[in-house]
Amino acid sequence: MKKRDFIKISLLLGAGVIITPGVACRTIQKAALKEKTLIQSSDFELPPLPYALQALEPHIDAKTMEIHHGKHHATYVKKLNEALAESPLKGKTLGEIFQAITANDKSTTAIRNNGGGHYNHSLFWKILSPQRTEMRESLKTAIIRDFQSVDALIAQLKDAGMKRFGSGWAWLCIAPDKKLFVSSTPNQDNPLMMNIAERTGTPILGIDVWEHAYYLNYQSQRAKYLDAIFNVINWAEVSGRYETGIQ
Repeated sequence: MKKRDFIKISLLLGAGVIITPGVACRTIQKAALKEKTLIQSSDFELPPLPYALQALEPHIDAKTMEIHHGKHHATYVKKLNEALAESPLKGKTLGEIFQAITANDKSTTAIRNNGGGHYNHSLFWKILSPQRTEMRESLKTAIIRDFQSVDALIAQLKDAGMKRFGSGWAWLCIAPDKKLFVSSTPNQDNPLMMNIAERTGTPILGIDVWEHAYYLNYQSQRAKYLDAIFNVINWAEVSGRYETGIQ
């Protein structure tokens, strides 16, 4: 029991307040549970959404956002912390973890899947916005340099999303040579996974093409979802990530 809980009980007793053994026991148990929770607190936490659940409608519905963020993403965070509890990777950043894991190491499969799920979704929420935002000139110049036009880039992203068999992501990334490229990864992998991704780089835009991201509103029509999502892309955020190379 913490000192403050002991003092609190002592003061109540000193004031003549009668505390039954059962109440005192429950007070002590609650204090011990709180202490245990603090000791075993998670290293990674579910980030709050930067907008209301319904803010992206009609392009992404509120129920999908509620389940996607509050259930799926929350589960990735919980399972990531559980997987790291007994791992030598505990205490490292996601970037360090992604550099360390390999495809053939089965002992890190849960960390790979749930760490990727946490990182990918944390980025996803930030690159969406209910307000129309403008692309900065620096990013637009780079897109024209590497894709000829913004429309051509969007077409490549949609194509990457459509061609991803099953579940996964479509990405816009900065390569080590500072050029932009589009890629796709399966499941919750991402281009920061140095020993796993076919092409590595720093993601600045990621589009979730798992069915849970769109099925309530679009059913099996992934193409309609990919058309709609570009109505809520936060190009100001993507531009800032391009300029700073944020991971």
